Amino acid sequence: MTLSWIVIGVGIVVALIGYYLTPSDWAYGVLGFGLAHIVLGVLNMFRHEDHQKSK
Repeated sequence: MTLSWIVIGVGIVVALIGYYLTPSDWAYGVLGFGLAHIVLGVLNMFRHEDHQKSK
């Protein structure tokens, strides 16, 4: 659960950096990369506990 929050936090920071740099060409890629981390962190929170304990 802690790892999910770390991934979400990093995603928020990266997405904000991309958002503030949006006039440049590569800023949309940075923004999308941050948003993808946020989505993956949230999805990781909804995984079953049994799946995480089997590793």
